[in-house]
Amino acid sequence: MAKPAAFTCRSNCAGNPSMSVKVRFAPSPTGLIHVGNVRIALMNWLFARREGGTFVLRVDDTDLERSTKLFEDQIVEDLHWLGLNFDERFNQSARFDLYEAARAKLVDTGFLYPCYETEDELDRKRKLQRAQGKPPVYDRAALSLTDAEKAKYEAEGRKPHWRFKLSGGRIEWNDLVRGPSHIDTSSVSDPILIREDGSYLYTLPSVVDDLEAKITHVIRGEDHVTNSAAQIEIFEALGGKGSSPALAHFPLLVGSDGEKLSKRIGGLSVKALREEEGIEPMAILSLLAKLGTSDAIEARSDLASLVSELDFSKVSRTPARFDFAEMERLNAKLLHETGFLAVRDRLEALGITAGETFWNAVRPNLNRLKDAADWWQLVEGPVTPVIEDADYAAKAASLLPDGELTRESWGAWTSAIKAETGRKGRELFMPLRQALTGQNHGPEMDVVLMLIGREKALTRLSGQAA
Repeated sequence: MAKPAAFTCRSNCAGNPSMSVKVRFAPSPTGLIHVGNVRIALMNWLFARREGGTFVLRVDDTDLERSTKLFEDQIVEDLHWLGLNFDERFNQSARFDLYEAARAKLVDTGFLYPCYETEDELDRKRKLQRAQGKPPVYDRAALSLTDAEKAKYEAEGRKPHWRFKLSGGRIEWNDLVRGPSHIDTSSVSDPILIREDGSYLYTLPSVVDDLEAKITHVIRGEDHVTNSAAQIEIFEALGGKGSSPALAHFPLLVGSDGEKLSKRIGGLSVKALREEEGIEPMAILSLLAKLGTSDAIEARSDLASLVSELDFSKVSRTPARFDFAEMERLNAKLLHETGFLAVRDRLEALGITAGETFWNAVRPNLNRLKDAADWWQLVEGPVTPVIEDADYAAKAASLLPDGELTRESWGAWTSAIKAETGRKGRELFMPLRQALTGQNHGPEMDVVLMLIGREKALTRLSGQAA
């Protein structure tokens, strides 16, 4: 299948060049959003911003038993933390009157019909079809029911589920990621839109909302491709010919081993990445924006860069591999390039009261911002010194420059030690680092010595914790 050309909505917005782009992210508040959700939210947000359009948060909370305000609030908090601020917001739970009106219209026009088969009866039908080598497509037996037969089922206490009658024709669309696509609706079952208990499945409310909100593009995962033909027909049944938004289906994420992310998905929620892993938002977004594309995966410091680089034609058809280590690499890269003012308040929240000199000294050693607290402990103490040669440490202490230590003190001090002891290289420097920091590696020692100060340096060189 041919790849779609690079898409510019300004010249072709769902067939209407005057139409303003409007997209939506539609999470269900039944759990935390994870990297898979964020990737779809990000692609919608980037597309809307690139086109000067509108990004809508649609909260899919028609499942009133499982949806919670706690999860809804967390979704909003996560989106704001990521910088994916929405322009409009609404909840499906406040729109049941619209869905009821759509239901009535579809019934009146003959598109929605009641079916009384139980799940066991449907399962037996599917098994028989498979045994006969046929696809397990619903046989539309309910369409031939008489009013008397329906009344008999009702008297037995059966409640109907409601199916949408598909055309049986070939539905085609130009997918903005997958290219020219089609589905023969004769090969799929008429979809159930309303359950026996009267509750709505995802499909009907989604179509109604997209029509009412004037959504121009639906950007989502490719697990929805099989639903596309039915949804296009429902759009046209409710909104007329050509009312379906443009569609873009992104390949799903898999782990670095090629397996589904489902086993790790709890640890890959935005909340966990932020609070437990200490990952920066732009590390997450930099990775997700480029996964599965022909672009190199590189750290971006702001969303504006990702907006300008968005190009659906670069998206591969193969599943995108999510590598946690890659995200960690981007996280470290971003911290190494971050200025002090951008993190000052966050450092203070960690109890770090040092200024820019400390930050510039330690940031090349950070993988997470919270790692700075460990280096601050190195300065503030207490630090247990590592001293293997007490005589060398004592000699070094005697040569420590007088007065307040500066960045130049380290060079003068080590030169004096070298002249006195004849040591050089690792033999000269490593014992001093170990004595002053208790570590074998870390920030540049000229800054460390200055931040520690003369009194603590002498105490640690004597072998005492300070």
